[in-house]
Amino acid sequence: MIRVEPSKQVCGATVTGIDLRRPLAPDDVCAIRAAWLEHHVLAFPDQPIGDDDLERFTLAFGGFGEDPFIAPIPGREHIIAVKRLAGETRPLFAENWHTDWSFQPRPPAGTCLYGITIPPHGGDTLFADQHAALDAMPSQLRARCEDLVAIHSAGNAYAPSGFYGEADIGRSMDIRPSDTARATQRHPLIRNHPETGRPGLFGCVGYIIGFEGLDQKESRALLIELLQWQTQDRFVYRHRWQPNMLVMWDNRSLLHRATGGYDDHDRLLHRTTIADDPAFYLAAA
Repeated sequence: MIRVEPSKQVCGATVTGIDLRRPLAPDDVCAIRAAWLEHHVLAFPDQPIGDDDLERFTLAFGGFGEDPFIAPIPGREHIIAVKRLAGETRPLFAENWHTDWSFQPRPPAGTCLYGITIPPHGGDTLFADQHAALDAMPSQLRARCEDLVAIHSAGNAYAPSGFYGEADIGRSMDIRPSDTARATQRHPLIRNHPETGRPGLFGCVGYIIGFEGLDQKESRALLIELLQWQTQDRFVYRHRWQPNMLVMWDNRSLLHRATGGYDDHDRLLHRTTIADDPAFYLAAA
């Protein structure tokens, strides 16, 4: 029987009582989805699964999302390796706050990340609840955000001149920068969650490069002010990893970032994304 234990932080829960090496029964999918929508981050400890199991779990909640700019692992189309070797000196991957692939026309609904090689210390993932951040936002700041349309782009990260571009040499992850990263996509800054209807902030500085109707200076100032608000400790859940742990999170509700502190140890996780497919989750409702 599935058991869901809330983290006692702003969001997050641990799920036990299920074996992810086996196909999920329809009732299990419904229970997990309900917990996911309520808690935004779910951790499944003690799950010695393989890549086939990871893909099957992902597909239980939607199609595969599109993962640009990072090569998949050999023999798979939809699994990427989030990898760092002991002694690696390049800046930490994904250490800035973001929501996965928000620069896409339809960003992924969720992300699944499975811990294979987990250091004995460090490497926590932080998640910032953007429903809670909006609920607590001062009325004056919220009034400035209402009806704003944000301009998202991966150019600062994945263009050849970007942070993970051609000068980013010596990284163990197989990142493939491209000029296509400079493309832009627009999303409302405040939007309703497509399944729960709950309003929240979507995205932050990094993939958001500006706002329609604001000049660059105004946009930058607002983005910095927003980031300081969005990522306050009261909105943040700190997740501590274990080997053989699967974590799924809702990109429509959260920001997240990686942390370090394990320089003398290897770290390896396998990742998939869950497509945001209204036809799928409406049929599953």
